[in-house]
Amino acid sequence: MALHDTGMAAPMIVVDALRKSLYTGSTLVEILKGINFSVTPGEFVAIMGASGSGKSTLLGLLAGLDNPTSGSVSLHGTVISSLPEDKLAAIRGRTVGFVFQSYQLIPTLTALENVLLPYELNDEKGDRQAGLRRSRQLLEAVGLSRRFDHYPVQLSGGEQQRVALARAFILRPPIVLADEPTGNLDSANGKQVLDLLLQLNRAEGTTLVLVTHDPELAAYATRRITLRDGLVVGDDQQTPRIADAQ
Repeated sequence: MALHDTGMAAPMIVVDALRKSLYTGSTLVEILKGINFSVTPGEFVAIMGASGSGKSTLLGLLAGLDNPTSGSVSLHGTVISSLPEDKLAAIRGRTVGFVFQSYQLIPTLTALENVLLPYELNDEKGDRQAGLRRSRQLLEAVGLSRRFDHYPVQLSGGEQQRVALARAFILRPPIVLADEPTGNLDSANGKQVLDLLLQLNRAEGTTLVLVTHDPELAAYATRRITLRDGLVVGDDQQTPRIADAQ
């Protein structure tokens, strides 16, 4: 297995000979053609590539939202690729926070309820008051202390993505995955969301993997992995740009 050498820490993510293919009509399309890399705890990795390079497919496989054709993905020491759905859902719920480009908020829930939802679905203790405290703290951290009771339709795009950021961190997951998290925002709101994402990531000590086609966004990462035609064509450490303080 080819692993990226980032030190002695046990990898948080291991991708081994990962392949993904599907049929379009009678034509077999190879999306990923044997991907290998590992990510150590606390890394911020930007996965880059043009449209069709396989980067969003890769992120979905890392999150356990799809199954590979062959190869494996390990998260926090657990191989998730062959788990039954109930066990996969449990691992995914406790291990991965996900930030979608399109926010994916529940329209009938308030901002506070949207952030709380993963806690209620996954927390074994069932301590709702602790979950509410954590939800309020996170919404305050992203500047939405006056939006607790607002529904998604009452929030701007930037505010909705800030709710989604808070939701991704509610269970203190060791891994946060983000798929073009600023793609639906204008430049000012996108920059604010990115700064908040990086601040939360540092405060929570998570491992962050972000998919983007934007080199400006990737410049904040400590490492850049580039895909082309389903293959890794670049894997480089870099000195990250420093995000603005809020």
